[in-house]
Amino acid sequence: MSDWRPDPLLEGFEAKTLEFAPDYEGEVVATLVRLRGGNSPRGPVLYVHGFVDYFFQRHMAVRFAQEGYAFYALDLRKHGRSLLPHQHPCFCKRIDEYYPEITRALQEIEQPVLLAGHSTGGLVCSLYAAEGERRGQLRALWLNSPFFDFGVRGLQRLQLRIAAAVGRVRPFLSDPRAIRPDYVKSLHREFGGEWDFDLRLKPVEGFPAYFGWLAAVADAHARLHAGLGLALPVLSMHSDEADMVLDWRDIARWSRTLGPQVSVLALPGGLHDLVLSRAPVREEVFRQLFSWAERAIE
Repeated sequence: MSDWRPDPLLEGFEAKTLEFAPDYEGEVVATLVRLRGGNSPRGPVLYVHGFVDYFFQRHMAVRFAQEGYAFYALDLRKHGRSLLPHQHPCFCKRIDEYYPEITRALQEIEQPVLLAGHSTGGLVCSLYAAEGERRGQLRALWLNSPFFDFGVRGLQRLQLRIAAAVGRVRPFLSDPRAIRPDYVKSLHREFGGEWDFDLRLKPVEGFPAYFGWLAAVADAHARLHAGLGLALPVLSMHSDEADMVLDWRDIARWSRTLGPQVSVLALPGGLHDLVLSRAPVREEVFRQLFSWAERAIE
């Protein structure tokens, strides 16, 4: 592993490049980010972002630090800080392609960890908690609007299944209009939102939804829907119709199949990334999260 260096995107953070064996596209890296300094009597948390996303939520890291946690985040391979010029952005053929970076991050952190995932990161983290090499190092799992189903019905669902089937043989075919721009516009300051992030790494129009990625997610959904039997405490949070990306009913339904220690909590009016919601909602997110964590893992 390389040395820690100042993170070029967030002042006060450090980053470390994690190198892996080349895959079907060539060189592969992931990036581990941490908030510098501070005591961590409650141990570390490791956060994993969603699709067409990367770690930029400084305020979330600060809140964890204020509560006594050491904060770490991953930019998964082919996302954000880890995207290389020769790669298809945000692409994978199997969700477990992301397991090695979680394993390496856990090796780096060494201590038992609260694992946290948003959207597709919530799907990845849930499966890692069931199958990952270092799953025994996990203390608990926090899911922020996890991507547990596609949220489409009728003809759209049939079209999605066809695209996923095509993706098994033609993985780089894509729908360049699959990502709705209104969600990112609702977030970014340039369009009247509250947040500032790099629109090259999280573009308004997103990146193409490659059919091979759809197949990978469909396979992961099938494994999750069959039940994971997680023994660790889980907190799964979702919004309501205010979520522009996923259907909250799918999150509520499938979260309850994860294991016997699952708490499912609704945050009405929240954005898809709940910690980016307007201040009253996100404060309730943090209040509920830290209250649960104190009960579940302290």
